[in-house]
Amino acid sequence: MRIFTIGYEGATQSELVAALAAAGVERLIDVRAVPLSRRPGFSKNVLANGLREAGIDYVGLKALGTPPEGREAARKHDHAKLERVYDGQLELPEAMAQAAILLDLAAEKPSALLCFERDPAGCHRTLLLRRIAPQAEVIDLYPEVA
Repeated sequence: MRIFTIGYEGATQSELVAALAAAGVERLIDVRAVPLSRRPGFSKNVLANGLREAGIDYVGLKALGTPPEGREAARKHDHAKLERVYDGQLELPEAMAQAAILLDLAAEKPSALLCFERDPAGCHRTLLLRRIAPQAEVIDLYPEVA
C-alpha cells in the first residue's frame, strides 16, 4: 500500500491542491482533531470545496487527530510527549475504527493524509502511519510555496 502525507504549513490552498494533483492523489484524508484553520482555505468545508473543484475527494477522520495535550507538545517540539499522548489516542475505540476506515480508503484510491505541519517528522501523521500501516510505502509531499 502507498500512502501520501502532506502538511499545509506556509502553503495556500491552491499550492496544496497542485501538489496533490501532481502526485496523482485522488482523496485527501484530514486527520486533524480540529479541522479548522486560521489560514484561509484550510477549514474543513472551504478545503473540501476547493478539493472537489480539482476532482479530489475529502474525508475527515477527527478521531485520528491529536488531542490538545499532544498538540501542545508538538508546538513545543516535545516529540516524546507527543508520541505518548498520541499512542493513548490510538487506543480509543473511535480511533481504532477510523484507522480501519483510513486503511480501506487508502486501498481504494491514491490518498494523502493532511495535517498542519510541513515537516512530517514533527507531525502525528507519521506516528499514525507507523502504528497502523508499518509496511506501507509513505510518500511525503511538500507544496511549492511562493
